[in-house]
Amino acid sequence: MVSLQNQDVPHASLIIEHTVPIGKGLAFRFWHANLTRSAKKYQGYLRTDLCPPIKGKDLKWYSIIHFDTSDNLNCWLKSDDREALIQSGQNHFDSYQFKSFNTGLEGWFSTKTGAERFGLGPPAWKQNLAVVFALYPVVMLQSMLFGSLGIMKGWSPSVAMLVNNLITSSLLTWAVMPLVTRLLNSWLVPAYQQSDRKNDLLGTVAIALLLVVMMILFVWFESFHSHNYNQ
Repeated sequence: MVSLQNQDVPHASLIIEHTVPIGKGLAFRFWHANLTRSAKKYQGYLRTDLCPPIKGKDLKWYSIIHFDTSDNLNCWLKSDDREALIQSGQNHFDSYQFKSFNTGLEGWFSTKTGAERFGLGPPAWKQNLAVVFALYPVVMLQSMLFGSLGIMKGWSPSVAMLVNNLITSSLLTWAVMPLVTRLLNSWLVPAYQQSDRKNDLLGTVAIALLLVVMMILFVWFESFHSHNYNQ
């Protein structure tokens, strides 16, 4: 288990998987130490966590490199020093891949594939607004549907909350978020790309207005349902 220190300080992390042939583990560790020394030379470096290998046909080594900001992390990722080390490491591992994360939500917003994936998601504020845009109607519709049908009525709140969360997260992951990311594709520009301010403003206003419209509709429905129930 990786111990995350100073969790109150925002930082960017890089998760790397190396596939190392049996018998080359020691050479790989020496090479990885050089990789860490390279990262330490760059501004914003925090630490490196190297996890014990997972054994199989080959060894899977996982390491997590932490920087204070995504900009500093990307500066090292795109450096000639790291590129030279990757080239020299070809003798010690068969393949590698990595992902970098800032908010933990990037997986919902990434459409890129390949061995190296960094700067996957849009800025954190866009990620959070998009998730709220997707989550709000799902939670409201689910709550109203289950309430009207009497589903989970009389259940323990702890059990009902767990089941509701499982259903909600499944809907978000496999149905709603893919639809939302396609709908907002032109607005969800990756953080490493220069976005258009006008497009950012228009997209933000449009999402805010749609959230307000949904809220008004849900309030109206609740009032209508309550009025009919009391009659």
